[in-house]
Amino acid sequence: MRKLMMMVFFWILCIAMVQSAEARSYNIRDFGAIPDGTTLNTEAIQKAINKAYVKGGGRVIFPSGKFLTGSIQLKSNVELYLEEGALLLGSTSPFDYFKAEGNEKTHRPKTDDNSELGLILAIEAKHVKISGQGTIDGQGLALALNGDSLHHAGILVDKNYNYRRMRPGELVRPKLFRFLQCENIEIKNLTLTNSANWGLSFELCKNLVLDSLTIINRAYWNNDGIDITDCKNVKITHCNINSADDGICLKSYHPNACSDSINIANCIVRSSASAIKFGTGSFGGFKNVTIENIKVFDTFRSAIAIESVDGAVIENIVVKNIVAKNTGNALFIRLGHRGGQKPGMIRNIHISDMQVEVPFNRPDIDYDLRGPEVDFFHNPFPSSIAGIPDNKVENITIENITITYPGRATKGMAYIPLSDLDRVPEQIKKYPEFSMFGELPAWGLYVRHASNVVLKNIHLRLEDKDYRPAFVFDDVTNLRIECTKIENAGSQAQFVLKDVVNHKIEFPAEIISIGK
Repeated sequence: MRKLMMMVFFWILCIAMVQSAEARSYNIRDFGAIPDGTTLNTEAIQKAINKAYVKGGGRVIFPSGKFLTGSIQLKSNVELYLEEGALLLGSTSPFDYFKAEGNEKTHRPKTDDNSELGLILAIEAKHVKISGQGTIDGQGLALALNGDSLHHAGILVDKNYNYRRMRPGELVRPKLFRFLQCENIEIKNLTLTNSANWGLSFELCKNLVLDSLTIINRAYWNNDGIDITDCKNVKITHCNINSADDGICLKSYHPNACSDSINIANCIVRSSASAIKFGTGSFGGFKNVTIENIKVFDTFRSAIAIESVDGAVIENIVVKNIVAKNTGNALFIRLGHRGGQKPGMIRNIHISDMQVEVPFNRPDIDYDLRGPEVDFFHNPFPSSIAGIPDNKVENITIENITITYPGRATKGMAYIPLSDLDRVPEQIKKYPEFSMFGELPAWGLYVRHASNVVLKNIHLRLEDKDYRPAFVFDDVTNLRIECTKIENAGSQAQFVLKDVVNHKIEFPAEIISIGK
């Protein structure tokens, strides 16, 4: 009898839980949303979100159909769930977008982010989720062009309009997602596409999970895939990203904050800029970041770019198991001093198990929006690690790396003689990019202003001739190279050392030493 009563109690509890879950579900059609793709449903959707919020939380359901909306603001304990066949369309009118409203009692730090406008907004929200099998389409091209027309008509004037490039500035172009100071966020399984600006933007957030997302952001300029700014405890996994600008970008805009404890794994990235990048905004710092099992294709700039140019400290970074095909540059590490009271630091970087193929022609030729080419003649660029005088990149280990370069360099195109390596400019205050130094004197790896550099099992291969050496080291302290293989490079010296102190190179070939 007691057992029977317990079973009855269990089933009553299950039924109550199901009924409670159903009671916490809010279908946007019940609030007046119309799935015709032309009716603006902003008010109906926001009513459903607000109702779930005041009831203590719940799931806001987007059924199958096309739902047009302007900015909507997500609240604590609320999930947006897009059923299969649901298409959430961003309005193409700039007048339908606004900034998120926060808690007036909370003293928010001043943000240097390029825009607070977004299709889906959240500020100071906790325990929020966006999931399902549907699609969110920002219709970014039409939105940006309408903003452009309104500016020129004098109706909605953009004081930051870019007349050089003839397009609206970033401040007036909404992002797809804009989350600020939120905690416990989960976004899964959706297709997200066509922002007028960055795709998914998270700033000063904690405990963020992005999983199994398809992100196609190639509608307009500044179309990053994912931007993580001064966030803590972030997991980005199993995402497929195709973006006209940087694929996954870690930023730091707040001098007293940093991006900390970030894991990026099992993702595929295509980009007309860099696949995975630290910076360019780099004021606070980046630490404890792991990037693993990444496939990169058709990417114009770097597969991995690690940049501190505004005073940020970058430390304890692990990058492993990267396969990059048809990519303009394998690896770029730069410590500069563009801004901030003093230069930052880059230290404790471990990069392993990379396979990269660098083409002769630009790899993003099939993109409609292509990254700007450099305005000077050059031979193919090598990977590079570069600090600045008196501020060295420290403790860099690179091992088990294979990079295939196209060769075809000629002194008639550009030439830095080995007897005049100081001709390579420092570019201390310049925007960081693998092409920032102009022509470089190595075809494989160029290292300047660094200490404690270890290279193990490095395999560099040329597909055609290159008159330059594979490696150039300039102002490097404590250099160790083990088990290096250089293929199809010819008989000239492949290692050039200038002002290198304390080195050990295990390689049966000629080494040219200059200076110390």
